[in-house]
Amino acid sequence: MRSIRMAMAQIDPTVGDLHGNGDLICTFIERARAQGADIVTFPELALTGYPPEDLLLKPQFVDRNLEELERVVDSSSGIAVVLGFVDRDADLFNSAAFIHDRELLGVYHKVHLPNYGVFDENRYFRAGSEVQIYTLRGVRLGVSICEDIWHEIGPPTAAAQAGAEVLLNISGSPYHVGKGSERFRMLRARATDNMAYVAYNNIVGGQDELVFDGHSAIIDPRGRSVLEGKQFEEDLLVADLDADEVFNARIHNPLPRSGAETVREQGWEITRIETKSGRPSDGKPGIPERSIERIGYPGEVYAALVLGTRDYVRKNGFRKVVMGLSGGIDSSLTAAIAVDALGPENVICVTMPSRYSSEGSVSDSELLARNLGIRLIEIPIERVFQAYLETLSEEFEGTQTGSAEENLQARTRGNILMALSNKFGWLVLSTGNKSEMATGYSTLYGDMCGGLAVIKDVLKTMVYELARYRNSVEDEAPIPESVVTKEPSAELKPGQRDVDALPPYEVLDPILRAYIEEDRSVEEIISRGFDEGTVHRAVSMVDRSEFKRRQSTPGIKITPRAFGRDRRMPITNRFRP
Repeated sequence: MRSIRMAMAQIDPTVGDLHGNGDLICTFIERARAQGADIVTFPELALTGYPPEDLLLKPQFVDRNLEELERVVDSSSGIAVVLGFVDRDADLFNSAAFIHDRELLGVYHKVHLPNYGVFDENRYFRAGSEVQIYTLRGVRLGVSICEDIWHEIGPPTAAAQAGAEVLLNISGSPYHVGKGSERFRMLRARATDNMAYVAYNNIVGGQDELVFDGHSAIIDPRGRSVLEGKQFEEDLLVADLDADEVFNARIHNPLPRSGAETVREQGWEITRIETKSGRPSDGKPGIPERSIERIGYPGEVYAALVLGTRDYVRKNGFRKVVMGLSGGIDSSLTAAIAVDALGPENVICVTMPSRYSSEGSVSDSELLARNLGIRLIEIPIERVFQAYLETLSEEFEGTQTGSAEENLQARTRGNILMALSNKFGWLVLSTGNKSEMATGYSTLYGDMCGGLAVIKDVLKTMVYELARYRNSVEDEAPIPESVVTKEPSAELKPGQRDVDALPPYEVLDPILRAYIEEDRSVEEIISRGFDEGTVHRAVSMVDRSEFKRRQSTPGIKITPRAFGRDRRMPITNRFRP
């Protein structure tokens, strides 16, 4: 039997921490070697962290990455390693090094460079034009990087046509709702179409707005899942792959042969590289049994927000966070996420009541803090607010009280949070949701201030889903039922309700999803049964608020189209739908 023991290191590197990433990689190489692996793969650009963005324009950064590659080569005694790094050869390339027994045997350059959504790889890299097949212990391996495998006629297909039996793909595929199912459908299609194993190794962790969910997988030639990695956690996957199964599948199905001419039309060069004989296959330790239960919706969204918060805070050198707690659903959910990410001892909440705060807002904040075990500070803002009003009284004389006075309260609260941040080194978490960010129902330099906007990409209706989910995972629900059921209000004036300024969220959110995430026209949205005036009103609010979003805090991406990296609209813009 021709077989190899395959390991995939699903790691959480930090962008720019080249030596730290090298240490992490060497640690996982040793773990894979201890389990008798013949080969271990690492994700796309694992050595630099992903995505490195304009760090790639710094020659010293590329130099250091190549120095760390040499260290990894030296640590590869007795094992093959496939590692994502940045290669420099008259230009920069998004690359995969194939290392075997302390020797760099070859370097694969990514062929398909994505340039859509959050991806901007044409800005930095030149595309490769070579398909590489490595033979290890008699098994033929095709190497590719992320986007390459998403193309039906791509390097993995070319490698399979040239005889590759295991298609290795190292990836940096960010999470959004539904991405996991979409990804697995694609991987199964590549495995069955090419009658090959697909060993897909995805990065895990948070990087600025992006979250990578891991969930690496090995799919067999019949499209069955051999092994799956954990979601939102580091993991080491190990499996024995029988190459004879690929041979048997192919001789009974001519389908992979039929596309050979199409692959040849791409003009890619095929390179074959033989490795020296590896160590004997016998005497290897047994592979521990494991069972991974997939996290479904909405749990996967909650897990993504927890991981994104944890990595953003810790990778940026913070230990503690501070946030305003209003007694509302948004701040309550944000506090729960922060506690799950960082521990209750590292979360400080501040309640800042004003003359318009309801008794329930304060009591609900106190109850939530007790349930989560976090420190709660009370700093009333009435004296500061009154001082603002007196200072501005001459200029405001003769005008009606309105949003200027309301926003003074939000900005006072923002100032207090930033003062605590400056004094104690706590990172401020802002608590606005996507519905508010979309419509501009937020205050610049007030509730929008902070270092991370945890639920910036979460529509209000999803906020409620996530709160109920969080309450369902424990016997005692931490978010009080009174918070979940109360009518949303900013409480910046008497009797204020969100519905007085916005359409009801159950109406507003589907409109926002269609307009922002699907780029539907006003006419198309109206045709779905929404009131014409409501649609025009919502769309107008979105378009007028771009200047606010441009100044907003970075937030964790969990939808297919988030504000910022995904959706880049001009501020000065006279086009109206």
